[in-house]
Amino acid sequence: MRLTTKGRYAVTAILDLAIHNDQGPISLAEISARQNISLSYLEQLFASLRRNGLVVSTRGPGGGYSLNGDPKEISIASVIAAVDEKLETMKCGGAGDCQNHQRCLTHDLWCDLSEQIQSFLSEITLGSLMERNGVRSVASRQDKAMQQAILKQASSKLGKKGKQAQQA
Repeated sequence: MRLTTKGRYAVTAILDLAIHNDQGPISLAEISARQNISLSYLEQLFASLRRNGLVVSTRGPGGGYSLNGDPKEISIASVIAAVDEKLETMKCGGAGDCQNHQRCLTHDLWCDLSEQIQSFLSEITLGSLMERNGVRSVASRQDKAMQQAILKQASSKLGKKGKQAQQA
């Protein structure tokens, strides 16, 4: 079984959104900066998440994305499905034509594993992930790093303006 970058990034990005959801609409640029996911890739992912009703967008200044519902009601399986990821462990995709157009010896094993993975991810919600200590500590560290980067950038801009004023 392989969960691709698309599924992993979708879960990471929407979890970031859930963590910061109390701050109003969150821009994709903020998520991009915190999670080191390209802005253009996030735009693609959030278009799918919006189409599937998991997030809502707000246009204009101060706009961005918000969760469309309670984080305790949004399962990880639904996030992965929203970006068209299939969590299958079988080459045949469940069709039963794995080996020379017939069922292979281990077909049932891989079907059972796929069902277990789907069940597991259906039981985990954004809300339950947000409550985990590890998630909270990583989010706190990322927020501090982002605040420091913003302060450094603002300080750099002020320094340049001061030098320009002295030269004039």
